[in-house]
Amino acid sequence: MAAIVGIQFQKNGKIYNYDVNNLEVKQDDFVIADTSHGIDLGQVVVGCRHVDDNESAIPLKKLIRIATEKDLQTSADNREKEREAFTVCQKKIAEHKLDMKLVSVEYAFDNSKALFYFTANGRVDFRSLVKDLASVFKMRIELRQIGVRDEARMIGGLGPCGRQICCGSFLEEFQPVSIKMAKEQNLSLNPTKISGVCGRLMCCLKYEQDHYEQTRKIMPRIGKEVRTPDGNGIVSDLNIVKETVFVRITNGDSSEIKEYPLEKVERVSGNDASVSAERKENNPDAGENRRNAAASDVKPETEGRDEKNEKNASKEMHRGKGGQNGSSGKVKMQHKPDKQESGKKNPALGKPVMRENPNRTAPKQDPAPAATEQADNKKADAPNWAEAVRKAIDSIN
Repeated sequence: MAAIVGIQFQKNGKIYNYDVNNLEVKQDDFVIADTSHGIDLGQVVVGCRHVDDNESAIPLKKLIRIATEKDLQTSADNREKEREAFTVCQKKIAEHKLDMKLVSVEYAFDNSKALFYFTANGRVDFRSLVKDLASVFKMRIELRQIGVRDEARMIGGLGPCGRQICCGSFLEEFQPVSIKMAKEQNLSLNPTKISGVCGRLMCCLKYEQDHYEQTRKIMPRIGKEVRTPDGNGIVSDLNIVKETVFVRITNGDSSEIKEYPLEKVERVSGNDASVSAERKENNPDAGENRRNAAASDVKPETEGRDEKNEKNASKEMHRGKGGQNGSSGKVKMQHKPDKQESGKKNPALGKPVMRENPNRTAPKQDPAPAATEQADNKKADAPNWAEAVRKAIDSIN
């Protein structure tokens, strides 16, 4: 069994477990411990407790000693040096014209180095700034860029609720927060109302998210039909915190919205399905009878067409008896083919006639051989007639 305590080195910072190392420490005591940044002064925030050696895979570091009055004075002197270093660093940043905002300065307990925390929109080349600060303070200088949430934790402040911000009072680690959480909690999506002093989504959106997710699974959805003590209605809204359902109940032409506890609301969909299943089991032929009745009510198209033809035939018969269609009074019945019959090809019809386009010029064709022979005969006979006329004129003279 090992005795451990929880140590906190920064205000509202992360809690680290340390081995007591046979020291009599109590809660709120100041101790000296070895950290990854060197020896530092911390405060006991979690009292001594005993755990099995197998619970922690990584061996715990041990406390060095309980802090003395000299150690506390050294820590107070370091806080005064941090304020002076903050002013000097701000002047150096203005001289180098760097686009960065200094947030905090932290001195190591043994004055071996100083850490300067800053925020910036992008990467900043601060190599020249580090050289100037090292020449002024004569120690190791480190500059670390942090986010806006870490900045809010270091500076502190009041949140929109009027209380001290969570990250600056009790929150040890930042948890991811998304806009989906605000939608599920029916909060306003206005960024000014759901953002904290850091400009990011408020960390308190995460607190009730698990309760909202679990409660929504057992509550009916908006727009679904439910059964209430006052009758069936449609779900219009949900109150996740109180676990109540707002149902719109319609009575004739008027409707009313009432609030019911979750225990008094039943989903209609599941109950209706079970009732229909029971009816089907009790009367399995009900569905077939219903379909047959519906089929008998509908007349096919051929029956309606035959009835119409019979009516027309009876009219024509009456006209024939009256002598309007000839002396014999016989009536010729013409059967109109159906669409299906008209669609069939009639073998008696010939090939379709191709109509010529009048605007299109006809191609030139060679003259027939008989016409060419007649033309040649006329040419041959032309000189014989001329000679006959000439002979007739000579004989007269």
